[in-house]
Amino acid sequence: MEIKEEKDLELEKSRHSMAHILAKAVVSLYPEAKLTIGPAIEDGFYYDIELDKPLSPEDQGAIEKKMKEILNKGEDFTRKVVSKEEALKLFADNPYKVEIINELPDGEDVSVYYTGDDFFDLCRGPHVESARKLQNMGFKIHSINGAYWRGNEKNKMLQRIYCYCFKTKKDLSDYVVMIEEARKRDHNKLGRELELFTTVDYIGQGLPIFLPRGAKVIQLLQRFVEDEEAKRGWLLTKTPFMAKSDLYKISGHWDHYKDGMFVLGDEEKSKEVFALRPMTCPFQYQAYLNKARSYKDLPLRYNETSTLFRNEASGEMHGLIRVRQFTISEGHLMCTPEQLEEEFKNCLELAIYMLKTLGLYEDASYRFSKWDENNREKYIGTKEQWDEAQSTMEKILNDLEVPYFVGIGEAAFYGPKLDIQIKNVFGKEDTLITIQIDQMLAQKFGMEYTDKDGSKKNPYIIHRTSIGCYERTLAYLIEKYAGAFPLWLAPEQVKVLSLTERNCDYAEKIKNQLFELGFRVECDNRNEKIGYKIREALNMKVPYLIIVGDEEETNGTISIRGRGFENKTGLQLSDFIERLQNEVKTKKI
Repeated sequence: MEIKEEKDLELEKSRHSMAHILAKAVVSLYPEAKLTIGPAIEDGFYYDIELDKPLSPEDQGAIEKKMKEILNKGEDFTRKVVSKEEALKLFADNPYKVEIINELPDGEDVSVYYTGDDFFDLCRGPHVESARKLQNMGFKIHSINGAYWRGNEKNKMLQRIYCYCFKTKKDLSDYVVMIEEARKRDHNKLGRELELFTTVDYIGQGLPIFLPRGAKVIQLLQRFVEDEEAKRGWLLTKTPFMAKSDLYKISGHWDHYKDGMFVLGDEEKSKEVFALRPMTCPFQYQAYLNKARSYKDLPLRYNETSTLFRNEASGEMHGLIRVRQFTISEGHLMCTPEQLEEEFKNCLELAIYMLKTLGLYEDASYRFSKWDENNREKYIGTKEQWDEAQSTMEKILNDLEVPYFVGIGEAAFYGPKLDIQIKNVFGKEDTLITIQIDQMLAQKFGMEYTDKDGSKKNPYIIHRTSIGCYERTLAYLIEKYAGAFPLWLAPEQVKVLSLTERNCDYAEKIKNQLFELGFRVECDNRNEKIGYKIREALNMKVPYLIIVGDEEETNGTISIRGRGFENKTGLQLSDFIERLQNEVKTKKI
């Protein structure tokens, strides 16, 4: 069931117009500035500008003040169409605009927008008629970051001025409050405070170090996923982290994805060039090719907890959400055409089960990612093959009544896919889980099966993840629960706190009982005030605290503090253990 994404086109037009107000303000304050591009985005707009000096917070204030002055004049936005030659003269002192203009087809007219009589910018538009329509908008410059021209690190570094922009000042105020709350849940900040992960400059961007607490959560997730997949008929494989370029040439990754790979060796100097794997599919196909296959062997489901490597641009790195080395719950399923819909459905049901168990289901949206037939060099296969694969997938999604948006140009180079998207606390959306249909790579690798009539056929392949990238999943879980994980996922489930030194042995005895039952428990017997111990444990988001003093030791009981649990004294340890076991078994959120 396709859902048409509705945009607030008027707000987008206003934001784009405000970007021109910002540009005019910057040029009036810093005449040496070279403007590049300034698009509207989800919460406002940004403008990439080359400047002789880095902008300071004081400069931000001056720019905002100048923007208000320009808005108060209520100047008109006027469009003028000029020839390519005239445009090159108008922007002769701006190499970025000249580059954009030169890329236009010869003879094509160029659109230029004037703000008042003294400022103009290269722009297709559209814009509001007058700055008077922008005077009641709420806007605020919130950050200035570095950005390479056109995202290429070989190009000049520019300053990207980000600005929030909303219909009213109240909308802006509400959004700023929301963002401040989001920052408190930002996994990049909270994950470090909770000692889940860290990064080190001399190791490199996108290469996080998982500390014991974070590594434990990843381990729990991996065991859960592998056990659940095994229940559903998936067979575990373990394949190499690298391969010769020959493998990637067969799959097509060498031609279509080489820039995203870490290549080991020089093609011109060495007979054998290797690359770290950015995906597992061509490796797992070798397990299929290990012996002859019949239709009776299908469906054949291979899964793997795969560590992958992708050469992401440095500007794309963000905490655990976008990294260069990551581990993924990857799987490849070979089936007959008749089995395709049922197997796709099973893959989707597994993904939904995972999302519901983790508490992320309500946050997910679905994107049917198609090819861009106007950019065919990005893909392998014929138009007929793509039409068949996409119509097959569309029928499956509609039959399953999956509500999806369409993303043109978002397909893998070998086939369409369903991307399950999640937004982080700041509203940025990334793919968590992917399910793809592929009818091309089996033929490339010579993967066949003998059908009922004795003929040789290529299987359909479903590429899928069940929980996606573990690093990214952990990031979303940190933000979803503000670091307070459900009990079954908490790196430390219980902390036993002794009230005085006299109670240390009793505290250790309780800790040992829980440990023997498989709970993740620690004991704090430090000679510190109990209030300090409690605050420290709560700051680390430990779900349950057991507090024991003279009274508890005398009576053989415990006192409890916990999330969603009324503080209790005089509780029997056996009753508390029953509660813990039930909460873990049901994976209660």
